[in-house]
Amino acid sequence: MDRFELVVPLEKQGQRLDIFLASYPKIPSRNFAQHLIIHGLVKVDGKVIHKHHKIQGGEKIEVLIPPPTELELVPEEIPLKIIYEDDDLIVVSKPAGMVVHPSIGHDKGTLVHALLARSPLLSQIGGKLRPGIVHRLDRGTSGLMVIAKNDKSHQILSDQLQERKLKRRYLALVYGMVKEDQGYIDVPIGRSFRQRTKMAVAGHASREAVSHFKVLERLGNFSLLEVSLETGRTHQIRVHMAYIKHPVVGDPEYGGSKVGKDLGLERQFLHAAGLTLVHPRTGEELSFEDPLPEDLKRVLEKLRFRQPL
Repeated sequence: MDRFELVVPLEKQGQRLDIFLASYPKIPSRNFAQHLIIHGLVKVDGKVIHKHHKIQGGEKIEVLIPPPTELELVPEEIPLKIIYEDDDLIVVSKPAGMVVHPSIGHDKGTLVHALLARSPLLSQIGGKLRPGIVHRLDRGTSGLMVIAKNDKSHQILSDQLQERKLKRRYLALVYGMVKEDQGYIDVPIGRSFRQRTKMAVAGHASREAVSHFKVLERLGNFSLLEVSLETGRTHQIRVHMAYIKHPVVGDPEYGGSKVGKDLGLERQFLHAAGLTLVHPRTGEELSFEDPLPEDLKRVLEKLRFRQPL
């Protein structure tokens, strides 16, 4: 059992306890912080406290971190929307709210658990907890992913990703009217210096990040964009859009949460709508499309109804 103590700095007064804890290196995520709080492993001034507790300057926080347990991958019969499948790969439409692979705080109900129930033989290149996973989508993002069924396919698809031959196209509703009909953002992304669970432009260990966008529709003070990626950094579209002052609507991390709730949206308006790859066995170019889910369609219909004729 790892134990450590923290004293709340005065400038952190008013911050939620789970968010405060997630900023420390020993706490890998906000979910993990909440897990510790819920199980009574966090005390504030000697008392077990609620995860929504707002911290006060000078409070003494005691944290106990239990030793890691080995996550066991047990297949789960979770319905999946399969777009395409053969002996080498699966193209699936991941629903919003589903985590891609197991991690601390997410030991069941992931895409990997669902895939294993359908196809026990997946590539092992990504490791025990990420079988078949070539690339990821954020929990709150829906849409297309390709899964490798064997190691050879995984290696070829990963090479395509690195060589920018595996192409991904997203639909994003952003706040504000984007003036340019099309453009690109070429600024590096790394881990945020202030909050390690977030990414930031020019953050720690920044790497090249390039996003191309095209305006499909302007809806009052909103813009529907088609975004394609040259690179695949964590949270890339969300960080880049926030950087140009047009955050993704509904984004809880980078500035679009409030306006999303005003529109009745429970997650970020970001959907992986298109995927193009070269089949690892046949060499044939395959392209897949996935229409917007109903929750995102409703938001667009609401905005269109508001527009003057």
